[in-house]
Amino acid sequence: MPSSSLLPMTTEGNTMLTRFFAPTQTAYAHCDLPCGVYDPAQARLEAESVKACMVKYHASDDADFKGRAITIKEDRSNMVKEHLWVLWTDYFKAPHFEQYPQLNSLFNEATKLAGAGGTKGTVDVAVADNLLAKIDEIAVIFWETKK
Repeated sequence: MPSSSLLPMTTEGNTMLTRFFAPTQTAYAHCDLPCGVYDPAQARLEAESVKACMVKYHASDDADFKGRAITIKEDRSNMVKEHLWVLWTDYFKAPHFEQYPQLNSLFNEATKLAGAGGTKGTVDVAVADNLLAKIDEIAVIFWETKK
């Protein structure tokens, strides 16, 4: 006797047991546990680290130190992008984008500034300053939505 015949079937073809254990609500979060904790400060902190690595890179004559500064800067640039993506895709919802039509372009510009064409591809401190300015613009909107 096949195992499927041991469980009663619903009209939709699913077992009652499967339906019993199915979630009744869907939760969305930036991690496996829907903690609901979001803050652009995470992206800003990593962007500050990117800028500091650039400043220290320029202040040093040690090739090994400069190599480490670039490696750390690029890792931190990736973290900036990840924190921004979490805000962009998980925190902000359709009503936010309707209320703040510039939000998508702000995120697009900020993530590009943290990417290969931005802080990952240069040691120009001005690029890091531009990234920080974009994150600050996003933060203003974020905190307005939290009121």
